Amino acid sequence: MTAPLVDIPEAPVPDHGTADWFSGADGSRLRAALFSPEGKARGSVVVSPGRSEPIEKYFEVVQELLDRGFVVLVHDWRGQGLSHRPLADRFKGHTAGMAEYLSDFKILLDLYEPRLPKPWIMLSHSMGGCLTALALGHGETRFAAALLSAPMLGLLTGGQPKPVVRLLTWTMMKTGKAQDYILGDPGNPHDNDFETNILTHDKARFDRFRAQVEANPDLKLGAGTWSWLNFALDASAWLKKDAGMTRIGIPVTVIGAGEERLVDNADQRVITARIPKGKYLEIPGAYHELLQETDDIRAQVWREFDALADVAAPR
Repeated sequence: MTAPLVDIPEAPVPDHGTADWFSGADGSRLRAALFSPEGKARGSVVVSPGRSEPIEKYFEVVQELLDRGFVVLVHDWRGQGLSHRPLADRFKGHTAGMAEYLSDFKILLDLYEPRLPKPWIMLSHSMGGCLTALALGHGETRFAAALLSAPMLGLLTGGQPKPVVRLLTWTMMKTGKAQDYILGDPGNPHDNDFETNILTHDKARFDRFRAQVEANPDLKLGAGTWSWLNFALDASAWLKKDAGMTRIGIPVTVIGAGEERLVDNADQRVITARIPKGKYLEIPGAYHELLQETDDIRAQVWREFDALADVAAPR
């Protein structure tokens, strides 16, 4: 069934694409969009956004991938974008855990596989980078290469020791607070003014996403719940310890942001080192949203992507 895409002058929907609803692991209605290039495709790229990011935020990236000759699949994770939100307060960023995300991702790939010419490349950001790394570690083998942009392989915890945050989260989960906002804060880094934001140095791209949310407020997502934080901590621990990460056979490039304020670059380095063909690099001066950053920073991300693509999916 066809799903809507938010189309505004500052961010038009790329050509040759449609969005559809599909059913997730528990029957939840989720949204994905598929775009095709002119002429014969050299392969496919699956774009997995970060926490709070809808499909629409990646229209520029989609067009850049189409220009490179790829079919592009981009999706809304459950709990964000126009996909199913699990709580009555749809503004809360909530999840029951990593299993439902991974099940949804497998269903997505299975459903679209006939329309995704090989080879496949993974391009994911932040929470999307965490989840797609988990998928690889759990045995997903259909991809030829992966690039993870500022992946959430660990969280910065505001100066609090991680064991203290782990204990506090466990306590909140055990005392019926799983669906409460973390520290009672409904906000989101996207709510900041440009001058105080910690996501991008590029005002035009910052304003563009604001305009998309204003055009359809259902795209907006607030802060996470304690259950979401519990998932993030569990995911990081799994990535650091499970042997599945040492069995990933494809090249995986992880790019960190030099001025990161949300995810832990140290955890990125540790986990990348566990991947046999893992490569870590950091872009000095960059904020968290590397693909929404200034042109010079984005160019560095695209150089790394093209280096992977030229090997995995030669023109």
